[in-house]
Amino acid sequence: MKFVFAVLFAFGVLLSGNVAASEKLAQSSGCMTCHAIDRKVIGPSYKEIAAKYSNDKSAEANLVKKVKAGGSGVWGSTPMPPNAHVKEDDIKAMVAWMLTLK
Repeated sequence: MKFVFAVLFAFGVLLSGNVAASEKLAQSSGCMTCHAIDRKVIGPSYKEIAAKYSNDKSAEANLVKKVKAGGSGVWGSTPMPPNAHVKEDDIKAMVAWMLTLK
């Protein structure tokens, strides 16, 4: 039983570390200039995005492409610039983290 609790605790620590790392990636990549976790800035909040795509099985792959290439029209007329300077693995990590927000 102690082993089970130890494994669950370790998993929780790793998961919280990944969450913090993904949020730091969003900050260091410049994403937080236009987005916040729970309020609209220039673009929608991460929680709004997660809610909009919560039932979309292809959301993660589509959002990774959108973040990389940029886009407009989904959330209004203000375009999101391309983020080609951000590594694709970092974009994947940030999108996966964002989609977990509620």
